[in-house]
Amino acid sequence: MEAAGTGSSAPSRLDELLEPLLSDPGASAVLTDVDGTIAPIVQDPAAASVPEETRELLGALAERFALVACVSGRPAADARRIVGLESIAYSGNHGYELLLPGDSEARPDPSLNGHEREAAGFVDGLGAAELERAGMRIEDKGAIVALHWRGSENEGEAESLASEIAAAAEWKELVAQRGRKVLEIRPNVAINKGIAVAAMIASKPVRAALYGGDDRTDADAFAALRTLRDDGNLDAIACVAVGSNEAPPEVSAGADATVDGPEGFAGVLRALAA
Repeated sequence: MEAAGTGSSAPSRLDELLEPLLSDPGASAVLTDVDGTIAPIVQDPAAASVPEETRELLGALAERFALVACVSGRPAADARRIVGLESIAYSGNHGYELLLPGDSEARPDPSLNGHEREAAGFVDGLGAAELERAGMRIEDKGAIVALHWRGSENEGEAESLASEIAAAAEWKELVAQRGRKVLEIRPNVAINKGIAVAAMIASKPVRAALYGGDDRTDADAFAALRTLRDDGNLDAIACVAVGSNEAPPEVSAGADATVDGPEGFAGVLRALAA
């Protein structure tokens, strides 16, 4: 893996990765995470926003490429709100729901049937007062419940409590997914960003695909692209990690190139839109 950032140390490597997409955009897909990739991380997730230039670039790409989509841990409608484009697809809650261009409501994955409120029921049993005392904020995303502690007075205490909660959730046969100062509790169903990416790509005549992301769940999308290529379903892939001082090492380890933060990834979008 070679790095390529805003002051790219290996621009030829990035050019090589993008060339198959640029040579045939009508048979190519551009997929991206939202928070930390196209929207800078902020203390309050509700205040996140996508820079206007990035929004315009994604809109321009949607006019040329076979598929442009955002794959987010947020509910799909919330991801669309932040990105501000109705012309692209959104996979929300790490693949648990899909919001296509023209749709007014997200479509839940059928595998969620009967599991929609398992995570919420578990978190309700933890006690809101105890979570608040530790500086945790509850975000109910439907099938997924996220516990955030970015900016809490004692992030170390919150981290310790998160580890205890994760162990308790797994004992209850739920899935506990750690992220950047967030713990997500999910039902134990076979859905992740990789599965979501594979399904969206299969719905279009795509032979080359790029995915950009910054967190552990994005490594699933990288792995899915590699499997699609190895199985002959894609001819070329580009897995782009968005680096930061909080990015888990497995993200860059699974990528073909690393860029410096959302501005670095905006540079990738500029190159694709050129």
